[in-house]
Amino acid sequence: MAKQAVLLFSGQGAQKVGMGQDLAGEHAVVAEMLGKADATLGYALSQVMFEGPMEELTRTSRCQPALYTHGLALWEVLKARVPDLEVVACAGLSLGEFTAHAAAGTFSFETGLNLVFRRGAFMEEACEATRGAMVAMLGGEEAVIRELAAECEVDVANLNAPGQIVLSGSVEGIEAAAAKAKDKGIKRAIVLPVAGAYHSRLMASAQAKLATELAGAAMVSPRVPVVSNFEAAVVSDPEAIRGALTSQVTGSVRWVESMQLLIAQGHTLFIELGPDATLAGLMGKIDKSVKVISIKDAASLEAAVGEL
Repeated sequence: MAKQAVLLFSGQGAQKVGMGQDLAGEHAVVAEMLGKADATLGYALSQVMFEGPMEELTRTSRCQPALYTHGLALWEVLKARVPDLEVVACAGLSLGEFTAHAAAGTFSFETGLNLVFRRGAFMEEACEATRGAMVAMLGGEEAVIRELAAECEVDVANLNAPGQIVLSGSVEGIEAAAAKAKDKGIKRAIVLPVAGAYHSRLMASAQAKLATELAGAAMVSPRVPVVSNFEAAVVSDPEAIRGALTSQVTGSVRWVESMQLLIAQGHTLFIELGPDATLAGLMGKIDKSVKVISIKDAASLEAAVGEL
């Protein structure tokens, strides 16, 4: 009997210098995919992935296509090695939602690659044009954190796990929120080392430009359900997918609700495809009863093949 699994794809921040290099050395399909990515983008993305430096790989216009390509490369090898694996749904954290759609057949590898490259470039431009920051609020109540965000005129960017909510907005607003956190009963406020205010109103210019790109991108309904971060629901109509991917740029990533939806549907095996195990860690806080296999590189891929 085929094993059923939900695929999960990494978001920005998971990137690591060297990502994909061992896979490309061992699997021709990965080397081909990276060559196709380099040709499509017109620069050596594979070199940035393999050699860095980290400052270059961390640039939004670099790390988004890198994570997208890496996640799909892992998936190509896994499905070849475990042909009876049945994918029952896909989801991805923020940027990872694009990877999830490519894996589900919503658009081609090249179409998605161009979209994430432009998305990253537009977000990079928005970061440079604004003074934004982000702060992780650990151990606070959601209602209290939303109240704090409203007081400081910043936005709720990510609802990652119970007790882990990220706020995003102006530097002044984020500094004010961090300073007030203890008084609100929030255990810790950690200002994140990011280039700007992702998933906030400061990304409005990027959102408008991405909407234009999405409008012209060829899309079909995915072969398997894909959960939208913005809706925390399955979105399958191409126009609705365009709308959800557009709204996500300034909207909240509702990861907890997205995972709870999949668990409520009876899914118990999840496979994380990306350079680190962040999503497995979040799932451990959301619901310890489900299993997450994290595949990051050639070694963890072999271990997963043995397990599956």
